[in-house]
Amino acid sequence: MVDGDTLRCGTERVRLLGIDAPELLGHYQAGRACAPGDPIASTRSLREALADPIIIDRIGSDRYGRTLALVQGARGDLSCWQLANGAAIYKPKWDKGGRLAQICGAAR
Repeated sequence: MVDGDTLRCGTERVRLLGIDAPELLGHYQAGRACAPGDPIASTRSLREALADPIIIDRIGSDRYGRTLALVQGARGDLSCWQLANGAAIYKPKWDKGGRLAQICGAAR
């Protein structure tokens, strides 16, 4: 687990497609508008949804070398989970091909 929109799978960092979660203390980037909310609660929400089986649908990578993916867990798509729980916001420009919008009503 890294934060509310990124997780680790071994050495791979996986960024959930189409969402932005509040940044943990010390993770802010100068000049970037951060997602609103409580970063600790967002991270906790994602941790609660991480239950086997985990299926990673890799879509590409971002400018930081993280894998961009739709990730499914026992509670469904993790991006949708975070949106439904108010733990992240939808970012249409980060939703490659509108894939998240197609599967997640909260993303619309």
